[in-house]
Amino acid sequence: MKYTGMPFGMWTMFAGSFQRQLTVVLGYDTDTAKAITKEAKPKYRQIIRRLPEFEKADRFKMNLVNCAMIGAFLLSMPERPDMEGLTEYYAKAMMTKPMKWFCRMGGKSKFTEKDIAGMKATAALKAADRNPYSWNMEFYEYPDGSGYEGRFIKCGICVLMKELGLYDLTPALCHLDYTMSEAGGVTDFVRQYTLVSGGPYCDCGYKKGNAGDSCRSRRGQRHRKLHCGCAVKQKMPRHILV
Repeated sequence: MKYTGMPFGMWTMFAGSFQRQLTVVLGYDTDTAKAITKEAKPKYRQIIRRLPEFEKADRFKMNLVNCAMIGAFLLSMPERPDMEGLTEYYAKAMMTKPMKWFCRMGGKSKFTEKDIAGMKATAALKAADRNPYSWNMEFYEYPDGSGYEGRFIKCGICVLMKELGLYDLTPALCHLDYTMSEAGGVTDFVRQYTLVSGGPYCDCGYKKGNAGDSCRSRRGQRHRKLHCGCAVKQKMPRHILV
């Protein structure tokens, strides 16, 4: 994968946030946080260079670039954070103002005809059959009309995290599915199985509901069920690459 384009934009947009949260959440002093960031950048570029290019229609490139970035930071830390600390760190590092705006915009288009068509097209693509770092999913609309879910049979984040020797930390990355859904303000994110925990698939369910109920539901699930990070993300403007 070429560093120019999305990977470069990702670093430009989020490296500062990743560095700040090293201090705010994980307790590193400012100099150590700067040193970790300095070491992470070449590691990130190295990870990106060895990844294949994604097909134009594959909407999951962004997910893997996110994974490469957090992977590079983890490999540059003096010691591994615990699961709870990493979950909080990654969520806060990613949820910048532009990211929150993107989630709100995505929430406005949720469950529209265009959204449903995009989900069906993603399921039909089966990109992981040709690119092991992508995702394969099946799409199901709930019979009662309350929403839909994507069931992920293959997960590129699981593949990359295993290669980086970080597979045990994968669930912390994946809590971002809940965080992004909550930021969108219109869905309740639900999940029963995860690939990383040995489940048959990773289900990403989006149920229609008001933001208050969704927030309460997800807070209750936070520590009960961490997951594998397969949420389908909408396409973003090129200048907001997350």
